[in-house]
Amino acid sequence: MRYCSLPTLLLSSLLLAQSPSNYNPHQVFDPGFLSESETTYRSGSGAPGPGYWQNRADYRIAATLDTAANLLSAHEVITYTNRSPDVLPYVWLQLDQNIMRKDSRGALTQPGRGQFFGAAESAEGFELKSIHVTHRGKRSIPTYTVSDTRLQIILPSSLTAHGDRIDIEIDYSFSIPRQGAGRMGRGATQYGTIYDIAQWYPRMAVYDDVRGWNNLPYLGSGEFYLDYGDFDCALDVPGNQVVVASGELVNPKEVLTWEQRRRLDQARRSDETISIRTPEGVKSGAETGDRTPRKTWHFVMKNTRDFSWAASSAFVWDAARIRLPSGKPCLAMSVYPVESVGDSAYNRSAEYVKNSVEIFSEDWFEYPYPAATTVGGPVGGEEYPGIVFCSWAAKGKDLWWITAHEIGHNWFPMVVGSDERRYAFMDEGFNTFIDIYASEQFNHGEYAPKRDGEYAPRGGNPAREIVPLLLDPEAPPILTAADAIPGQYVHPVEYYKCALGLVLLRTDILGPERFDRAFREYIKEWAFKHPIPDDFFRAMNSSSGENLNWFWKGWFVQTWTVDQRVKEVKYVGDDPANGALITLENDGEMPMPVTVKVKESNQHIGRVSLPVEVWERAGEWTFQYPSTSMIDSVVVDPDEHLPDVDPANNVWTSGVTTARPRRHQ
Repeated sequence: MRYCSLPTLLLSSLLLAQSPSNYNPHQVFDPGFLSESETTYRSGSGAPGPGYWQNRADYRIAATLDTAANLLSAHEVITYTNRSPDVLPYVWLQLDQNIMRKDSRGALTQPGRGQFFGAAESAEGFELKSIHVTHRGKRSIPTYTVSDTRLQIILPSSLTAHGDRIDIEIDYSFSIPRQGAGRMGRGATQYGTIYDIAQWYPRMAVYDDVRGWNNLPYLGSGEFYLDYGDFDCALDVPGNQVVVASGELVNPKEVLTWEQRRRLDQARRSDETISIRTPEGVKSGAETGDRTPRKTWHFVMKNTRDFSWAASSAFVWDAARIRLPSGKPCLAMSVYPVESVGDSAYNRSAEYVKNSVEIFSEDWFEYPYPAATTVGGPVGGEEYPGIVFCSWAAKGKDLWWITAHEIGHNWFPMVVGSDERRYAFMDEGFNTFIDIYASEQFNHGEYAPKRDGEYAPRGGNPAREIVPLLLDPEAPPILTAADAIPGQYVHPVEYYKCALGLVLLRTDILGPERFDRAFREYIKEWAFKHPIPDDFFRAMNSSSGENLNWFWKGWFVQTWTVDQRVKEVKYVGDDPANGALITLENDGEMPMPVTVKVKESNQHIGRVSLPVEVWERAGEWTFQYPSTSMIDSVVVDPDEHLPDVDPANNVWTSGVTTARPRRHQ
């Protein structure tokens, strides 16, 4: 085959026709998009500016789990540091458990209480028993107001700027629901109840340079936005329970048997899964150590935005070494009930955790925590720093996909700390994107390709499978607040459309080398910080060396469609030997770079690549192709990489002119 590239000089007679009514190049290539001037906090390049700041929240929590009453009680001390340039006369905290109240905004705004509540169940949320504030050595009882899932504390004296700090002490309790809005809860198994404990402590809301206090209520769909700090958590549970948590267990001699500690040491040196607590040990109760009525498990985690844990007498416990690029020690762990045992089920779970962390660390940014743990339990899929909750019933490819996806959230939004409540795509979509490549790499593609969501490929072409979503007039843009996206569009829009957009950017617009370099730089610059979408868009533009504003606007901000077509083919001087004039039309609202495949009657095949800028002035473009014989066919997007909504008009054959489809009339 002979492959041809676009000649340097085009004929002076190239046509620039009027744009079709549905394509407006001036709207697409809008010079005002992302034109706001940089600030000292956020640079025009998309990196944190020289004056970037964020506040800090450190937590010390002593909690007690009452399994008879399914009640958690705790004493919490938050050390909150105001690094902002502003004086703060009050602070806001999140009371996530209050979503379970019958009168919560979340309960009243979810259709039928179904989507994020699981079983139709309610609870009373947090019972705040006492609140004290210590500021500059003076301890006092503040005035406070509870408003749905939010707590405002009026400070006896304002926090001054640039480093003033305060201690907030809260004594509280709450009943652990069976289905905690789909993100935590408890579930019965043959050998004991599994407690997936999350959103279990009053958490500081974020005060940032973009909006000040971020205090949107927790409605269920929009997740969380949290500051970073250190956690020191003492968890008092019945003596027969095994506890796993974010961070590192710092008192193993007090809670583990000698044999369990020996097996953990073995696992830290083993690439193969080591059983720390066996199914037989669970059934017999022989591997729970002494018969101490209660034990306190002490965990510490540094520089993290959250902390979660799980406890049960039913846990089988596996572990293996994670090999990080730096050689830093790290442990993969999995706990699950006997019901989940199986070679195609949770017996491979620790392997999945280990490989997920290794792949993501090698590809994008090294995993920062001492351990990564998955819990097979009542929660179908939810992520927290260092620990994830997955359904105990998952098996095979579904278990790999859910494990890799939830573990991947350690990069987005746990390391790159975006606001999940407003910008769900910055964690779900980015994470789904990196999942695609992890599935290709794991065990030589054992579970590839990744299939994700209602519009994901089911053995077909991912770009073409998403077309029904793109043509759906009710589908919202990616840049829609999480709680404003109707339930049927959550997964297709937040997860799959965003991920496919990044795949297009990597494969068809920038190329893997430029994309990967820019994406890694974005992660590094915003690790343990709070980016917004504009920061991401600017960072990718700057690092890749491309003005991608047309792409961000069309794919993320708008719901524009892609529809390239071949309009006509003519010959220079009516002689094919003099070359052909091929006219393309951008019949959708969104432009994309163009790939054209030309087949001549002499069997020569050529390919032409045109940059997106051919659409910058108009929606029609004519270029000269150096043919030497009659042209049999011209095809745009011959590899079917683009989500072209009308592929029927992508092909021109000799003597046929494609008509504009009626859907645009």
